[in-house]
Amino acid sequence: MAQFPSLGTHAKAFGLGIVLALVGLGAYLQWGPATVAADLPAVTVYKSPTCGCCGDWVTHLKDNGFPVEVKARANLRPVKQQLGVPDQLASCHTAVVGNYIVEGHVPASEIKRLLSEAPNLHGISVPGMPVGSPGMERGDRVEPYDVVGFTAAGDTTIVAQYGPQR
Repeated sequence: MAQFPSLGTHAKAFGLGIVLALVGLGAYLQWGPATVAADLPAVTVYKSPTCGCCGDWVTHLKDNGFPVEVKARANLRPVKQQLGVPDQLASCHTAVVGNYIVEGHVPASEIKRLLSEAPNLHGISVPGMPVGSPGMERGDRVEPYDVVGFTAAGDTTIVAQYGPQR
């Protein structure tokens, strides 16, 4: 005849489960997403109040640990001009993070790299609205696109490339 575990055995297993859950919770609180977000500066995003892909990009930033403040503007041209975004690098939204301008659908990983490497740039941009960039996802389709660094004087350099090789 089979023997069932005693009540004491069940209590020990339950207690061990509680201890492991608390250890996991402590690890999550110590090293989880809240800590990552606290380490990243806030991003101020200027976007049209009706632009869905801009909202999707904001979600991408939040999902990658950035605290985000959205400022809706009916006309973004004055914001872009005031912040010094070159016309040829313009996209549908403009953001400010730290001392940098981020124009368009730039991947969060590139913003993190910009902040950690702190190059002598005024900002970075993904010009236009390439399919497959963050906020512009359309299934598996990805158009090739560049992340372009720019200086206050308007000089540009490609800092990263995404999508299929050209």
